[in-house]
Amino acid sequence: MTICPHFGVCGGCTLQNLSPEAYRARKRDAVVVALTRTGLAHVMVEEPFLVPERTRRRAVFKFGKQKGNVIAGFHAARSHEIVDMRECLVLTPALLALTGDLRSGLADILSDGEKGEVHVTDTGAGLDLAFRSPRKLTPALTAAMAKAFAGRDVARIVFNGEIVLGQNSPHVAFDGMAVALPPHSFLQSTREGEKALTARVLALAEGAKTVADLFSGMGTFTLPLARRAKMHAVEQEAEALTVLADAARKAKGLKPVTTERRDLFKVPLTPLELNRFDAVVLDPPRAGAEAQVKMLAASKLRRVIYVSCDAGSFARDAAILVKAGFQAGSVTPVDQFLYSDHIELVGGFTR
Repeated sequence: MTICPHFGVCGGCTLQNLSPEAYRARKRDAVVVALTRTGLAHVMVEEPFLVPERTRRRAVFKFGKQKGNVIAGFHAARSHEIVDMRECLVLTPALLALTGDLRSGLADILSDGEKGEVHVTDTGAGLDLAFRSPRKLTPALTAAMAKAFAGRDVARIVFNGEIVLGQNSPHVAFDGMAVALPPHSFLQSTREGEKALTARVLALAEGAKTVADLFSGMGTFTLPLARRAKMHAVEQEAEALTVLADAARKAKGLKPVTTERRDLFKVPLTPLELNRFDAVVLDPPRAGAEAQVKMLAASKLRRVIYVSCDAGSFARDAAILVKAGFQAGSVTPVDQFLYSDHIELVGGFTR
């Protein structure tokens, strides 16, 4: 197997030296161990779905200027030193190529010793760049940034929250439905992983006519599910709900889609609110959704579909549901974070 020349130095990957068999086993075991710790050793964990190499469409690059040269890449392992990335087995080719554009484009902009970071998404309309820097945006810097990246495959540049270049409107597609991409939005790391997760969610929601999608984001699952069920999307980020609602209005053949802005960590949906749905889908951040899960457990709801990017918080929340009378179905690990210890997964619960 191929090993990246940066492996062992770059902090992005830690498992490239494992054999394919050992690697798959390690990803699956991470879920098995987490479930076992919460008393759910009996839950079946399927073989993980692994995304192909060079498919990760989102990254946060660090950059800086040292002795007149710009370097760009990831932090080194257990360090704030920047690895000047020349190869990567994980990122899409467009994202890897951007490191070269950063070196050349920022050469005349950065001062020696200056550092920053850029959040990048490989979208359906070019690269979306969102810079974070201690430097203040000025008209001169705006002009310099626009000039540095003009002609490249860049749809938009945002600098400390302000748009400095907008050649195209960045967008992504969920089940063929175009959704505008707000800066710094949450998005599944790979298209292939997103497709696998969506297929599993759709299968687990089969037959449900009214579904609540909690922590819905921009509608990764809301929009595909709306082809067959009336949807209620709940999310804290206003911009995400705005683009979701706009995409739903423009799409043809969908069931009704409603949205609600709400902090589900502080104000989870109550049992009374949950009881009107046939099923609930939730895809919380890494910390999980303990407060909301306790409300699900206290409700009369009969079906829960849980997507998670952390096996530990998923196992904790799953134990709450099982104790309340839900039966856990098999868990499907989806490896979107190649060559790292992270694993995404989806599981269904019924009662």
